[in-house]
Amino acid sequence: MSNPANFDGARPVLNPDDVAMLLIDHQSGLFQTVGDMPMPELRLRAAALASMATLANIPVITTASVPQGPNGPLIPEIHENAPHAQYVARKGEINAWDNPDFVAAVNATGKKQLIIAGTITSVCMAFPAISAVNAGYQVFAVVDASGTYSKMAQEITLARVVQAGVVPMDTAAVASELQGSWNRADAMEWAAIYTKIFPAYQLLIESYGKAQAVAKNNEVLDSQR
Repeated sequence: MSNPANFDGARPVLNPDDVAMLLIDHQSGLFQTVGDMPMPELRLRAAALASMATLANIPVITTASVPQGPNGPLIPEIHENAPHAQYVARKGEINAWDNPDFVAAVNATGKKQLIIAGTITSVCMAFPAISAVNAGYQVFAVVDASGTYSKMAQEITLARVVQAGVVPMDTAAVASELQGSWNRADAMEWAAIYTKIFPAYQLLIESYGKAQAVAKNNEVLDSQR
């Protein structure tokens, strides 16, 4: 592959037909170190990424850093929401991209774009994201689905990955670019994903549903008069 900075005609947005998702080290032990956002929100967003990959039929590759040790196992929501995800075991490598099996799995997807999220942000997301850019991939890092131990660490990491050519995104933007349109049969399944990203969206759905029910009831009453 050529350097992504020289992508001829590449759209600077996600292409659902040419993207794979890498969910790296979303582990129960590492989640306990997160200080830049509430851990429950991070957990919901990671699960949301897995769900949208399933809806959009996007390949998912997961991995964990010494899951038998203090970093802990992957949170179960990842594979529950993306049952098609491929797990790649590592042999102690901190940077997932240093594991040949992981890189081979990514290459085997045949995709040119990568959505990457990982905990902790400054290591588990940043290292493979920068490595993937160097390998010629167009990389999109999901910052609010990648937790780290402080806001300062998050900001420093953002500066580093952007300088390396990684495009930072948030989970809602990923969902919107993959969804593309509300005019689709699975629109309500996408709506359910947004409730994981920002739970207050559930209130919007409920208010809309109530308004529709009232309108329908009024139509019935009018027809009976």
